[in-house]
Amino acid sequence: MRILILHRVPYFKIEYDRGVSHDEHDITYLGTDSALDTLPPGLRCKRVSRPGLAPAFEEARDWLAQEPRDFDLVISMSEYELLDAAQLREHLGVPGAVPEQVALARDKTLMKRAVEQAGIRVPRFLPLPRFLHQRGRAPWPGSTVLKPNCGASSEGVLVFGSARQALDAIDGGRTGIAQVDAGTDLADWEVEEFVAGPIRHFDGLVQGGEVLLLCASEYVGTCLEYAQGAPMGSFQIEFSAQIRDWVSRALAAVRIENGSFHLEAILDHGTPVFLEVGNRVGGADVVSTVELATGVHLPSVELRIALGESVAEALPSPSADQSRYGWFVHPGHHLVGLEFRGLDGAAPFRSSPRVVTWNELPPGTSPADHITYQAGETVLAGVVEGETSEEVRDWIVDLFGSLSVRTHAPAPVERTPV
Repeated sequence: MRILILHRVPYFKIEYDRGVSHDEHDITYLGTDSALDTLPPGLRCKRVSRPGLAPAFEEARDWLAQEPRDFDLVISMSEYELLDAAQLREHLGVPGAVPEQVALARDKTLMKRAVEQAGIRVPRFLPLPRFLHQRGRAPWPGSTVLKPNCGASSEGVLVFGSARQALDAIDGGRTGIAQVDAGTDLADWEVEEFVAGPIRHFDGLVQGGEVLLLCASEYVGTCLEYAQGAPMGSFQIEFSAQIRDWVSRALAAVRIENGSFHLEAILDHGTPVFLEVGNRVGGADVVSTVELATGVHLPSVELRIALGESVAEALPSPSADQSRYGWFVHPGHHLVGLEFRGLDGAAPFRSSPRVVTWNELPPGTSPADHITYQAGETVLAGVVEGETSEEVRDWIVDLFGSLSVRTHAPAPVERTPV
C-alpha cells in the first residue's frame, strides 16, 4: 500500500512502526525539516520536506503538482492537520474521512450543535458575530467564555465574569487577542456559558462506530490554568455503563467512526456536560497511561484501523492488575526570557516508588516559548502509579503544592567593540 503521512507530531509520540510495517508498505512522510528530523535514521521510507509557511494541504498539493504520484491512504495523527489530510484525500480521490466529517470534530460550534441535537447537554453558546449583534445578550447568567472555534491547548481562551464584561472587552479592543481586538475573522470565535465542575477526559478507540476501548480520567487543574502557567495532570477513574453509552452517543453525533478519540466533559452535579472532542489521541502522557492500564498503544491500533484491519479481537483482555495511572506536567512557556535553574520541593517526589517516568528540564535550559505538554520542552512531565484513583490524585496534588520553579535572567551577551 502507498501511504502518505502528514508528519507533524514527533515520531516517538506515535511510533508509526508499531502500527504499520515500513517494509511491507511504501510510506512517504511529508513535513517540515524539524518534524522530519524526529524520524529514526534507519527507517525505510521516503522523506519529503515542506516549507511550513502555508497549510499542509496547500503545500502537499503544490508538491504533488510538481511530482505527481498516487497514494492509497493519506494519514495525519495531528489535530492541527486532520482537516488538511481530509482535503488532500478529497483532492486525490483517496478514501477516508471527508472534510465535512472532520470539521464536526474540529469546529467547536459545529460539534456542540450536533451533540445537542443528539439530546446531550452542552454549554449554551453563541457564535461571536451573533453575540455582538445581540449586544451581549446571552441566554445564561454569570461567567462567559470567549474561545476560538478550532483552537487547542486553551490558546486564546478567556473567561469573563459576565457576558456584559465580555462585550465591553471586545468592544474596547481590550481582550489581548489581536484578531478579536482588530475585529477580523470574528466568525472563527464563539462565546459560551462557563460551567463549573470537575473536568473529565475520555480516551479510547472506535471502529465502524463501535467503541472498542475506553479509559476515563479526571483532571487536576485545567487546560486554561495551564495556559496561564499553572501545572496540571490527570488520574484514571472508574466509569459506568451509562458513561460508556454517553460517550458512544457523543461520538456518533460528531461522526467519529474510526480511530482514537479524546473527549472532554464537565461534571455538573454528577451529570456530564459535553465540552469538546477530537478524533485523535490525547496530549501529554495520555497514550502512556492508557497503555499502562490496558496494554493498548492507541496510535498503533489507530494506524491498523486506518489500514482497514479489524482490531477488536486482537485487543488484549482487561488486566487483572487494577493499578491506576496518572500524568503530570509543569509548564515553562510562561517563563519566556528566563533561564530554568531547577525545581525546589521535588526531591521526595522524584525518588518516589510511585513514579513511572520523570522528565525534568536540565538546569540552564530555556523552556519552549509556546504552550506544549511535551517532555523535554516543559519544566517537568511524567507518569505516576497508584493502587487507587485517590492515591494517584493525592500524589499529584501534593507534588503541585510542593514545587516551586527557580529561574534566572540569562547573562547578557558581551559584544566586542568594533
